[in-house]
Amino acid sequence: MDILKNITDQLKEKITEANFEGANIVLYTNNENFFREGEPKIKAIVDQIKKRIELRADQKILPDKETAEAEIKRIVPADAEITEIIFDVQRSIVVIEAKKPGLVIGKQGSILDEIRQKTLWTPQVQRSSAIKSKITENIREVLYANNNYRRKFLNEIGEKIYKEWNPEKMDGWIRLTFLGSGRQVGRSCLLLQTENSKVLLDCGINVAASGAERFPYFNVSEFDIGSLDAVIISHAHLDHIGLLPYLYKMGYKGPVYMTTPSRDLTALLALDFIGVAYKQAAAPLYSSTDIKEMVKHSICLNFNEVTDVTPDIRLTFYNSGHVLGSAMVHLNIGNGAHNLLYAADYKYSKTKLLDPAVSNFPRVETVITESTYGSKNDILPPRKETEEKFIQMVKETVEKGGKVLIPELGLGHAQETVLRVEEAVRNGELSKIPMYIDGMIWDMNAIHTAYPDFLSSNVRSQIFQDNNPFMSDIFSRVGSPQERKKVIEGGPCIVIATSGMLQGGASVEYLKAFAENPNNLMILSCYQGPGSIGRRIQEGERTIPLGEYGHGSEILNIKLRVEIMTGFSTHAGRNEIMAFFNNMRPRPKRIIINHGEVSKSLDLASALYKLQRVETNVPRNLETLRLR
Repeated sequence: MDILKNITDQLKEKITEANFEGANIVLYTNNENFFREGEPKIKAIVDQIKKRIELRADQKILPDKETAEAEIKRIVPADAEITEIIFDVQRSIVVIEAKKPGLVIGKQGSILDEIRQKTLWTPQVQRSSAIKSKITENIREVLYANNNYRRKFLNEIGEKIYKEWNPEKMDGWIRLTFLGSGRQVGRSCLLLQTENSKVLLDCGINVAASGAERFPYFNVSEFDIGSLDAVIISHAHLDHIGLLPYLYKMGYKGPVYMTTPSRDLTALLALDFIGVAYKQAAAPLYSSTDIKEMVKHSICLNFNEVTDVTPDIRLTFYNSGHVLGSAMVHLNIGNGAHNLLYAADYKYSKTKLLDPAVSNFPRVETVITESTYGSKNDILPPRKETEEKFIQMVKETVEKGGKVLIPELGLGHAQETVLRVEEAVRNGELSKIPMYIDGMIWDMNAIHTAYPDFLSSNVRSQIFQDNNPFMSDIFSRVGSPQERKKVIEGGPCIVIATSGMLQGGASVEYLKAFAENPNNLMILSCYQGPGSIGRRIQEGERTIPLGEYGHGSEILNIKLRVEIMTGFSTHAGRNEIMAFFNNMRPRPKRIIINHGEVSKSLDLASALYKLQRVETNVPRNLETLRLR
């Protein structure tokens, strides 16, 4: 079925060019009247073929960039605070970056429509980050610098999707192979195969492991990078994206689908991963060039946006409530023959940062759920109780002249802590004590300010009202060893530092300095992988040989107060997981459990089987399940 020929035949001489942008179809016209008034005809074709079509002006009829920019500045209210206007000439698009994008869009898109009508350029709006983000700027530079390549790449993806697309004939077998995350937390990587397609779901590493145990099983016959059609990323934690740039180093040239915040965060974490390797005198697995390749091949989707990724697989992202941009991956396979929900990591309760995970879907037969906190003993305390305990412990430590260290995953946990401290100071629960942010958390916060639409309604409202909690004057950035030394030698304070498992990064340096003072406090609030320094301390060890982790030959004697606080977890606890499945609509016929230690996964599988009366599976790594 030649879908482009079918469309152009219907519109005849009005169309000069027809291309794919991934699964979307873009038509170009040099007829100004048709460009301005042709939408009803385009809509009629959309209703007929059920695919997204966009009409753009041919380059030949576009006004020059200077004229268009002047017109845009005349149309857009000054209050919108435009920071940049970027022209993507090859695609007839103008990108308008502004501090208040709502004022660029206008009521029901009225201003965007006026820009389109007056300039003939197709406008797209992006929010300027309230905190300057170098990584976001670099990503946009990579995309615009390679827009010729991007146009060709996106067209090839579309050609591949539609070459064998036939909605009348979409059935056959479906298999799922676990290349990682089977009965473990770490190296999430699943290979989904149909008769027509091979798609990778996540591509992570096991942060706390060493040697081959760090990486997914790519040395198996099922995995062939040359026949891989697409990669889909649920969210930007290293155990889900740590090896993604390596695929491009290995020669993968296909698309990677994720949300826009996940793309920016993935690039940031991958660059940090390279930096950590150099600090540990190890050769990094990939380079910044491979990260750029990943960005060039990224296709970003919003929540609830539907797109085809192969001829027989259709993708929709839903909010998972875990971290910024994190998504549940819904796959409609074989035109409805089977619907798979890869829930990945999720949080089924509202947090300060995010709204809870979605639990209603059009259709679902099989669900893959995490079990990080899946055992019957993993009952997370109420968040309010946890927050009150946290504030009380901070007060007690400060009153004794001590310092508070919070080792954090840079993404998710850290922002929850930032929001809680900011609120406590603003409400008078805490005195205005210094709070230092060390590591890439500051850059993470900047990316959060660029994408408030993905945040909770409360934080979104604060940002829109120019009351951005991430920009509070109580926070100070630590960006050098000299600044870190001042913090260590200074008075009472709170320090948030990466990494959360104390495997590397600034948190280890602070722990070395704070460890022997019993007036100091360390709060471990995120998951501690088996074998990590954090897990050993969590399990009660108080003498840690740092040489085993490449941090010098000294022995770390832990005399400071250590508190474990699971109530801040960005993962669903046991009760939340059970509530998710109780409320999920429609009810699945099968539940697959992964992303959990063996005992937790088996415990959760047993409980779900008894309560939901559905088939449950707990696959090991390298096991393949037939879904259909």
